[in-house]
Amino acid sequence: MRGFAGEGGHVSARHVVIAGYGMAGARLADEIRRRDPEAERVRLTVLGAEAHPAYNRVLLSTVVAGGLSPEAVRLHDDEWAARAKVELRLGAPVTGLDRSLRRVETATGSYTYDALVLATGASPWLPPVEGLEPGPEVVAFRTLDDCRRIVDVARPGAPVAVLGGGLLGLEAARGLAGRGANVTVVHPSVHLLERQVDAAAGRVLARRLTGLGVSFRFEVTAARHLPGDGLKLDDGSFVPADLVVVAAGVRPETGLAEAAGLAVDRGILVDDLLRSSDGRIHALGDCAQHEGAPAGLVQPAWEQAAVLADLLTGSDPAARYRGTAAVTRLKARDIDLAALGEAQATGEGAEVLTLDDPSGGRYGKLVVRENRVTGAILLGLPDAAATVTQLHDRGIPVPDDRLAVLLGRALPADTATAASPAELPSSALICRCNTVTKGRLVDAWRGGATDATALVRTTRATTGCGSCRDTVGAVADWLAAQ
Repeated sequence: MRGFAGEGGHVSARHVVIAGYGMAGARLADEIRRRDPEAERVRLTVLGAEAHPAYNRVLLSTVVAGGLSPEAVRLHDDEWAARAKVELRLGAPVTGLDRSLRRVETATGSYTYDALVLATGASPWLPPVEGLEPGPEVVAFRTLDDCRRIVDVARPGAPVAVLGGGLLGLEAARGLAGRGANVTVVHPSVHLLERQVDAAAGRVLARRLTGLGVSFRFEVTAARHLPGDGLKLDDGSFVPADLVVVAAGVRPETGLAEAAGLAVDRGILVDDLLRSSDGRIHALGDCAQHEGAPAGLVQPAWEQAAVLADLLTGSDPAARYRGTAAVTRLKARDIDLAALGEAQATGEGAEVLTLDDPSGGRYGKLVVRENRVTGAILLGLPDAAATVTQLHDRGIPVPDDRLAVLLGRALPADTATAASPAELPSSALICRCNTVTKGRLVDAWRGGATDATALVRTTRATTGCGSCRDTVGAVADWLAAQ
């Protein structure tokens, strides 16, 4: 990609402005600097709405549970911007966009751009419940500051209500129960995680969480918040709550794009080059809408960042984002759940094998078409999750003994060979929970993290579900042998 002529006819670096310093914006900045470490091709400005450095939002439930400190989930240290040759502005949300002048406005100044990337993320949705307003007793679980507020209130024995039985709501509920709070999840559907798993898996998951101290109210919604008291539900019943944690979904942040006249549907519409309807403006992550990107997951943002960095730096003008085959994981202590592909398939045109073990807290479902895994639900089956994910990601034929696969007792030779660290590409995803690739492990090793423990500390690989622990160890052994 060509630069722009500067003084004396020399080609100067293009000025790329990233509006948003969450996980997507921070990842894009890192990817750009990996390709252009000396800022010869791209002069980079990052504008962050929050007052502190970027952090891993995926790990916020672990912060609530007390497993990690707020500082431990930071993606960048205080010196990152200087080292990376990035102009970073914190506490500077973009408030205006003038496409004709190619300029963005913030409360602290304006910035012109050659290319603009919108990485504005999403905002929590508050249901229209009487009296439900953000404040000391109502927190929408989305940011690091929200975590701090929740932890401050959620003392042992305190009654807490969580609105929403999706991934974020269950992660928050498990974390709060682990702190000794009396947690009740209010969920309008008949079972948990209705978008990710089938009814049988939802029932087993609810039973498992009940055993860990979480109570549930299904097929009801909050009708009124009574400050200092709790929630009145639409069936007339009552849930006591000193704190209400709202995890009822998010809405992509599209206000800036809409005001500037960009094409917007649920999110900012983008093509395979992550371009909006204005070719100089791109979008990625939660604020963007691409037909191949599952909503609400971080993995698509990681893949989009790699493609966009290739395009903005000119490293690979042919790079395109074609969509993401994501694996959904519930990241909660003592719960191991993975769902992928057509997890809700009922058997039409497919081979479906299920294992339903409510008393053991286990549920497995394997969907196979033309001898390939096309969907799965794996609850309480971590070994199977690792095997099935490899089979799905790499399109490897499923062994004849399907039950052994579902129980995690079969790892075919061709899968083991494909998983050999020496043969894995740099882009291979090792830790899905924290989206750590083989390339990131290699970079961390070269940066001084020269054993498995140091790799974990530096990249946080294995700190989610833990199913990648053996693979991370294998990569460490391979690197040590080089």
